[in-house]
Amino acid sequence: MIDVRRLRTELDEVTAALARKGVDPAEVARAADLDARLRELTTRRDEQRARVNALSKEVGAAFRAGDRDRGEALKRESRAAGGQEAALAREADAVAAELRDLLLVLPNTPSPDAPDGAGAEGNVVVRTEGFDPAAYGEHQRVPHWEIGEQLGILDLERAVKISGSMFVMFRGLGATLNRALCQLALDRNADAFEEIRPPTLVTSDTLTATGQLPKFADEAYHVERDDLWAIPTAEVPLTSLARDEILDEADLPVRLMAYTPCYRREAGAAGRDTRGLLRSHEFDKVEILAYCTPRQGEEVHRELVERAVGTIDVLGLAWRLVDICAGDLGQSHHRQFDVEVYAPGCDQWLEVSSVSWFTDYQARRANIRYRPAGGGGTELVHTLNGSALAVPRVWAALVETHRQPDGSIALPEPLHPYLRGATAIPAP
Repeated sequence: MIDVRRLRTELDEVTAALARKGVDPAEVARAADLDARLRELTTRRDEQRARVNALSKEVGAAFRAGDRDRGEALKRESRAAGGQEAALAREADAVAAELRDLLLVLPNTPSPDAPDGAGAEGNVVVRTEGFDPAAYGEHQRVPHWEIGEQLGILDLERAVKISGSMFVMFRGLGATLNRALCQLALDRNADAFEEIRPPTLVTSDTLTATGQLPKFADEAYHVERDDLWAIPTAEVPLTSLARDEILDEADLPVRLMAYTPCYRREAGAAGRDTRGLLRSHEFDKVEILAYCTPRQGEEVHRELVERAVGTIDVLGLAWRLVDICAGDLGQSHHRQFDVEVYAPGCDQWLEVSSVSWFTDYQARRANIRYRPAGGGGTELVHTLNGSALAVPRVWAALVETHRQPDGSIALPEPLHPYLRGATAIPAP
């Protein structure tokens, strides 16, 4: 959530910043009005509570002095004041709940450095590596779902039989390649990131901490019987690893990574980029995440970006880095760069990683703080994360890019240690 104090001290700035994300200024004004109303009700409630306490003392003093009539009159006055206090408390609680519900859906303010734009058309390509559209042969212009079927490494038909549409199944060296990609991403980041294997079913509080709830409930899989949610990304459990904890500044930044399966309902995605591996309900991914101080945020963001593109680069894939404009930023995002790979068989640029800086937006929800080295009160950490490698689209781009004229797939050398001796997927 954004800091409610900003609605009191910099309302115009917050309103203008959120307008860049398409937020109606009336919603920001409503939040500010609710905050003002809550503070007024809280003050009046506390005044009534103090009056009740004072009257209670006067009642006791009157009875001890033998002035029963005054004591009874003061008791009636105290009961009336108590009723007013209770009414004010109920109203304050209702306004507080309404304000919290609104703050949970108001997005984070975008960075001033994020490009202006209302949607994806405003995103800016800032870097492209390894792309020459004329360099791809006809053998590389075959979509991965056809290649996968020809080589027996992708079985979409049986995946649908088992689980329904938008589920996929890898077989043989296709499954080995899936696993190898994850292990490569873990090993490339093991120098600085602690590996975690978190639970993949989490509570509503955990999903709320990262901003998925309440706004994106329709996109998540909910196990209603146990009130648990299947994670859409390891960002969710990793962010809550330090929930309600106080870290030492000397320990920051904290860097974490996790391999997990990820689950997304992809509501409304039917018929849109759903062929093959382009969009699926379940997939494997390695996530990298950091907690840091506000001062460290920009440098840590840059580090996560370079780690994400570095792994794509060693796989011999063409890639580009996209600066996401304010109007296309997600709810929790302050600044975001997407890594896209080119898939010659699909003839598309595919987003494979979003590397994002959330400032203190998630940490405020999760109550993750740090104790400054110089003393003073605790402060909220900043959170950042990105996909070190999300398998499906990287797998797709890899088999299309590295397909040979005879139909085989030459597997990139960095993957060889994880392929049990294989260096290629042979043609049938």
